[in-house]
Amino acid sequence: MSERIARKVLIIGWDAADWKVIRPLMEAGHMPTLSALVARGVSGNIATLDPPFSPMLWTSIATGHTADRHGVINFVQPNAAGDDIRPVLGTTRRVKALWNILTQSGLTSNVVGWWPSHPAEPIRGVMASDFAHRATKPAHVPWLLPQGAIHPPELADRLAALRVHPGELTGSILAPFIPEISGIDARSDNRVGMLAKNIADAASLHAITTYLLEHTEWDLTAVYFDAIDHIGHGFMRFHPPQLDGVPDEDFRLYRHVVEGMYRFHDMMLERQLALAGEDTTVILLSDHGFHSDHLRPKSIPKMPAGPAIEHRTFGVLVMAGPGIQKGEPLYGASLLNIAPTVLTLFGLPVGSDMPARPLLQAFETPPAVETIPSWEDVPGDAGTHSEEARSDPWAEQEAMRQLIELGYVEATTGDGVTRADNAAREAAFNLARVYRSTGRPEEALPHFEAASAAAPDDERLAYWLAQAYLDVDRLDDARALIERLRASQPDSVPLAILSARLSLREDRPADALATLDAAALDASGLPEVGLNVADAYLALGQWEDARESFERVLADDPDNARAYLGVAKAHIGEKAYMPAAEAALAAVGRLYHYPDAHFHLGVALVRLGWIDRAEQAFLVAVGQRPAFRQAHHWLARIYRDYLRNPDRAAHHLALSRGEPPVAA
Repeated sequence: MSERIARKVLIIGWDAADWKVIRPLMEAGHMPTLSALVARGVSGNIATLDPPFSPMLWTSIATGHTADRHGVINFVQPNAAGDDIRPVLGTTRRVKALWNILTQSGLTSNVVGWWPSHPAEPIRGVMASDFAHRATKPAHVPWLLPQGAIHPPELADRLAALRVHPGELTGSILAPFIPEISGIDARSDNRVGMLAKNIADAASLHAITTYLLEHTEWDLTAVYFDAIDHIGHGFMRFHPPQLDGVPDEDFRLYRHVVEGMYRFHDMMLERQLALAGEDTTVILLSDHGFHSDHLRPKSIPKMPAGPAIEHRTFGVLVMAGPGIQKGEPLYGASLLNIAPTVLTLFGLPVGSDMPARPLLQAFETPPAVETIPSWEDVPGDAGTHSEEARSDPWAEQEAMRQLIELGYVEATTGDGVTRADNAAREAAFNLARVYRSTGRPEEALPHFEAASAAAPDDERLAYWLAQAYLDVDRLDDARALIERLRASQPDSVPLAILSARLSLREDRPADALATLDAAALDASGLPEVGLNVADAYLALGQWEDARESFERVLADDPDNARAYLGVAKAHIGEKAYMPAAEAALAAVGRLYHYPDAHFHLGVALVRLGWIDRAEQAFLVAVGQRPAFRQAHHWLARIYRDYLRNPDRAAHHLALSRGEPPVAA
């Protein structure tokens, strides 16, 4: 075991929190607690995963694994009999979470509200599941805890008494969020009730967490708040500046709700940090961001998990505490870095099967990192559920109702078997997206095909399948599917983008430009259009046009890693290698797991004569994508022509040709 760095670790999850909302509030002095935390630690963007669905993402944060490994791949799942659906449960998870690893290591954890975590696991410490704090009945009806919501059971009554019911909230409590609430008829406007529910849920989580911080011995406390995300879905359309189509009266009444929820979280944070103590290492993060500016979608697609279109690629990350740098930016973080970083803070080894490494750049003195093959192979009591673990069907029913209200799950019409089949189809689709987003297109394709075959009239699935065919160079299949879609949606923007991509894969960049131009698309409102226009210019060798097109995308979306990579490619074409390297660094600073960006950084560095740095860039690229033949080719050249290492040159040359590697 390595040296333990942190005495205690406090993880605070703010679902969907976004710097674009936070930074103006901090600058105005409205989030003083978070401002102070940022000043005494490191902070930056954290890249989400695809698909950006919260139960999948928070499980990845807690385990360090992608969804194909941890098993949580949807909001719902078929029940044991396969004749209906239920919310995804903690028993769905197939790998150990941080609190299980700490239990095995003799350390104590408090876990509050993590999604999904019901029924509570028998860990060393305390767990209040994501069903424990939610009010399911009117205020005058006894508020019983769902079965299995609290571990250990002897704390159930004490923690239940700390919960806040929405019915307890008066108009004066809601007024900071809606100053003119007295003029609203809450019986006809359910938005007031939605706000009250989310305030009450957050207050309940806060009360349970602060009690445990103060009255228990603990090494790790982890709490998850979902109110910022829910309030974003309900009220972000009313957030300033006023969008076209938002009624003046609605804007006047509800323009302060989003800001109010952030300020409320900052006030709760103050008490949480005070109880945790200055010697605690704090990690505050979100799983994704939330569009709050001109990139807010004008409508929500009527499809499963349609509200996720409002999510932004980057969330927030702040780390502070003993041994952590102070006041420094943090670049290139991903959700998958969190679990390895926490293990390192506790001096525990990181599983080699975890795809990401600890965030060593956050430390004043980077620690040594010990590894083991996998925590899954470590024997002993990890505080996990037995196979016989069961949950409360009535609590599950209430959780289903909330998912339906938020739009993440379609209303449960039809028979149960159909709902179960639909859930299985969406799980296959989500799993395909996981494989595709992690550079495994061949593994993704069968799942895209299965999902589309299960719902052949679902054009959303057909679009994704066509892209999957392009990913694996099955161009004839892609073309046939695009032609089928064109018959029903000749003016579709996504279809024009797909057609342009097909033209690019067939080495017809001029046709790609013509397709996009003919559709009369406005690139300023849809980054994908501008990116594909720029890709066509790259293919034509029109470097300046390509660079300017990518820069227009960046003017609209300054955190777009793909656009920064495009700028790097254009600069390489122009033989401007220093700005090319700077643009590639900007890409990996936003999205570290981006092998193409590391590759082009390596190319620019070779041209600049910085061979050692280029070697490292190419090694990262092949580490992230082992079958990256071009990167192996460049490594072979470096070892042959510059570093005079013929064995390593032969090793990478074989890999560049798709041959078995030669021992280096």
